[in-house]
Amino acid sequence: MKRIFTFILLSLFCTPAFAGEKPERKEFAVAIHGGAGRISSDPGHIAARQAALEKALTLGELMLKKGDSSLDVVEAVIRILEDAPEFNAGRGAVLNAAGTHELDSSIMDGKTRRCGAVAGVRTVRHPITLARHVMTETRHVLLATDGAERFADELGKDKIERVSNAWFSTDRQKANLKRAQAYIPLADEFRIGTVGCVALDKHGNIAAGTSTGGLTNKKFGRIGDSPIVGAGTYADNGTCGVSCTGVGEDFIRNSIAFHVAAQMEYGSKSVADSAHHLLHHPSNKISGGIIAVAHDGSITMPFNTSGMSRAAADSSGLHEVHVTD
Repeated sequence: MKRIFTFILLSLFCTPAFAGEKPERKEFAVAIHGGAGRISSDPGHIAARQAALEKALTLGELMLKKGDSSLDVVEAVIRILEDAPEFNAGRGAVLNAAGTHELDSSIMDGKTRRCGAVAGVRTVRHPITLARHVMTETRHVLLATDGAERFADELGKDKIERVSNAWFSTDRQKANLKRAQAYIPLADEFRIGTVGCVALDKHGNIAAGTSTGGLTNKKFGRIGDSPIVGAGTYADNGTCGVSCTGVGEDFIRNSIAFHVAAQMEYGSKSVADSAHHLLHHPSNKISGGIIAVAHDGSITMPFNTSGMSRAAADSSGLHEVHVTD
């Protein structure tokens, strides 16, 4: 009997520390994407995308180390990418069938599940900032086209920087529109270039945001998943934050961003398993990629296209940028 008692005590106190132990929660984490699909083989373009993602990731990591909020980080990171002409968001956005730019964006606070979005804006340099003002200064979630432009007018130039629609144009996207309208396959076929960011801050709060110019030669007025909360963007402190990229209609039909979180909550899946399941489920027909950060700081960035520009950093020392695969 004495030997049995001794064995039980040893079993209780000498069990390896890792047995049944959950992964240690990261103090902070950030993930970024710059679009899923085929990446241009032009060395200059690749280098510029690499530099922009590195700049955005470094800023996000520094802000999180300082203790800044996840919302501030998401907005700041996406503003950098909206100004980088190598991506399809802000400067460098694709042109629609009418030869103009219509920009979409959304942001969500995982602490409160408050969110804001804009669609079809034409003169707002940073749509992500306007989306955040929709969240914080209105009782609405989504403002579109003329209504969003009028809201920007009301906020004033001190809060919302305005530019001409032509400011977003680049020679590369003009050439892509001509090719699309001539039914010539694009050199960068399916390189969507939508940008997004998800962050977990030191306070345990998650935020997510997405910004895009849409699809080359899209019908004017077309809106994809980027400004649709639950489709292209979602955040909940209890599960994860998500930003999507790819064929927007696919993500809308399947409410992909929300379902990443739902599978974690109701199906007890990890964030990685949830995202992978949705991208590769035989009935979903999804083309694109997902970045997600879980409540414990776990990061996943899967895609089912030929590539996805992406970057990630966390409090454990992770700091990586991928552009060409």
